[in-house]
Amino acid sequence: MNTILLFMKRNIKLVLLAVVLSAALFAFKSTENIFNDSNDPEKDKLLLELMVFVIERGHYNPVDIDDTFSKGVYKDYIEALDPSRRFFMQSDLDKFSVYENQIDDQIKNKDLTFFDLSYGVYLKRMKESQEYYKEILENPFDYNVEESINTEYEKMPYAKDVKELKERWRKQIKLSNLSSLTDKLKLEEDKKSGKIKDSTTTIDKSKIDNKPKSFEELEKETRESSLKSLDDYFTFIKELDRNDWFGVFVNVIASRFDPHTNYMAPDDKERFDVSISGKFEGIGARLQKKNDFTEITELISGGPAWRGKELEPGDVVLKVAQGNQEPVDIVGMRLDNVVKKIKGPKGTEVRLTVKKVDGSITVISLVRDMVETEETYAKSSVVERNGVKYGIIYLPKFYIDFENKDSRDAGKDVAIEVERLKKQGVSGIIMDVRDNGGGSLKTVVDITGLFIEQGPVVQIKSTGTKKEVLSDRDNKIQWDGPLVVMVNNFSASASEILAAAIQDYKRGVIIGSKQTYGKGTVQNVIDLNQFVRGNTVGDLGALKTTTQKFYRINGGSTQLEGVSSDVIMPDRYSYIDIGERDLDNAMPWSKIDAASYTVWNKQINFDKAIDNSKKRMEENEQFQLIDKSAKWTKTRRDANVYSLKLDVFMAEQKKVEEQGKVFKPITDYKNELVFKAIPEDETLMSKDESFKEKRERWFESLAKDIYVEEALNVLDDLQTSPVIKGKVNLKKKEKVVKS
Repeated sequence: MNTILLFMKRNIKLVLLAVVLSAALFAFKSTENIFNDSNDPEKDKLLLELMVFVIERGHYNPVDIDDTFSKGVYKDYIEALDPSRRFFMQSDLDKFSVYENQIDDQIKNKDLTFFDLSYGVYLKRMKESQEYYKEILENPFDYNVEESINTEYEKMPYAKDVKELKERWRKQIKLSNLSSLTDKLKLEEDKKSGKIKDSTTTIDKSKIDNKPKSFEELEKETRESSLKSLDDYFTFIKELDRNDWFGVFVNVIASRFDPHTNYMAPDDKERFDVSISGKFEGIGARLQKKNDFTEITELISGGPAWRGKELEPGDVVLKVAQGNQEPVDIVGMRLDNVVKKIKGPKGTEVRLTVKKVDGSITVISLVRDMVETEETYAKSSVVERNGVKYGIIYLPKFYIDFENKDSRDAGKDVAIEVERLKKQGVSGIIMDVRDNGGGSLKTVVDITGLFIEQGPVVQIKSTGTKKEVLSDRDNKIQWDGPLVVMVNNFSASASEILAAAIQDYKRGVIIGSKQTYGKGTVQNVIDLNQFVRGNTVGDLGALKTTTQKFYRINGGSTQLEGVSSDVIMPDRYSYIDIGERDLDNAMPWSKIDAASYTVWNKQINFDKAIDNSKKRMEENEQFQLIDKSAKWTKTRRDANVYSLKLDVFMAEQKKVEEQGKVFKPITDYKNELVFKAIPEDETLMSKDESFKEKRERWFESLAKDIYVEEALNVLDDLQTSPVIKGKVNLKKKEKVVKS
């Protein structure tokens, strides 16, 4: 989940904390000429010491670094390295377990013995494993043998020797191949019977070879595909260095304080900044690694690469040059390093030597610019039903650029979208924050303020201090009409503040999952470089640590409990444990005094709208089917034993497929509503094919979304004048206007 962020420069208490830490950490003086090696253990020791020092003094509720802490780090770290129990053996665990109660002391003493031991053994086991899978995939599997596999790996004992470890690899690979082989055999059956269109397998039909294939050919194909996948995986692993693995270790330590405290290496910090601001400086192209080559997968609308019209998806970048400098061969280079070479300051030139899809090689010159990732930003659509227009605003995250107050942010953009919808004459608005993991605290206060006259939005508390109430102080209300806020299990943090405030004011109806994610903490991003005097070690990255808890204006916390929907709509996760409450080390729920606020009293049919929606939930066959599907999904999720005999496996899969057909109406559902772009987007769609395609995909998804349909039903019920099916009750509407 994304975090709610308060940067230190925007919070005086945290500024003072930084001053105190800076003074205390003056002794963290970097040593000259010892950090030339990027994998130097001395740098790791400095980072570990610095990180723990900052967490212990800056965290909202730091835990003691003792034997209990040590055991937790030990368990989590081993689990992070080998979740499938296919690298380490019991003999390795016997060596590691000596340090199970000593990691706390090693942290305090900057002793890396446990990390060095585990890292060395892990590299050794990884190298050995490459031989295992290659040997296993040399020959066909015998799918007539009666055997099974239990995929509940975390409860399995570690292999006692190499023979048992190889057997574990064999079964895991066989299961993967068996699944692929079953799909291929099903496809062959569909080809023979002409039922390809009904196949549940996702297929590019234009690439289907209609020539029949034998079982032996299909079996060989699955092994070759599996070998390539594993080779790609280990190629990626080889690119990771000691810094990467030490980052895993450091983050396991950080997460013992709480799930949202973590270390961000310089590259991670940069990606985080991009995700929270929605923009970066570069050429505007997405890349992916294919074997040793770097391929362009997408051009970001409006970016230099998109504007230049020379670079295309599918092009392979061979060399990168900075301006007039000599080009650097990037074939075989780690993707992170390729990205660093291509990205750069606005206004600078980068020259790419590219192999085009047709095989030709050309040099493309691009001038870097600020690139905005449009999918990060708020967007809106208009839909008309029964003669009444409604608007929907989708907000994927609460974004902001902390470095530029004049830049766009979620608060400003949502205000713009509200104004645009008002111009279209909408009679109600849906705020969709489903899957929105959070972001900036400032923007959620601003957005809530668009829907209330003025008053408190959220309460914040730091350790040992009085609560702080963040309020909307502007008595202007931008939208005073009917409002619905859509949430789900993955609406977290800032999304929960918005939903909670709207609910506490009774300003709008909250509909969605039984409860939201349940993250009620505030994180602060602290640049670690500021604490080292005479820094010669290079960028040390940053620490994101929990510094505060936030509370609803009614005094309750969203921590663990989340926000309960006014109207609970079943979804596929209804019976699966998902949320903060299911994370290790999550902070507890708590309560403080309520703030002073006045409940919105202008929505006279608020309670009736909720009651009507609940009745529809009970009577709607589609929602009943979704609930039934959710229960079935829970039983499927709990299944962990699979037969590795082909005919048994296929019979089991066929049974599952037949059971799944009952729920096909869920994916086939279409609400027959037509969602349209606002005029401003229509103009962009006429100029930008990529933008047009993305908007049209969104409109299509809305037209299949029963949850949005119910949100519109609620807006109908919130209207002052009743909405008559097929037409608007014009007489009553006219009467309201005259009054």
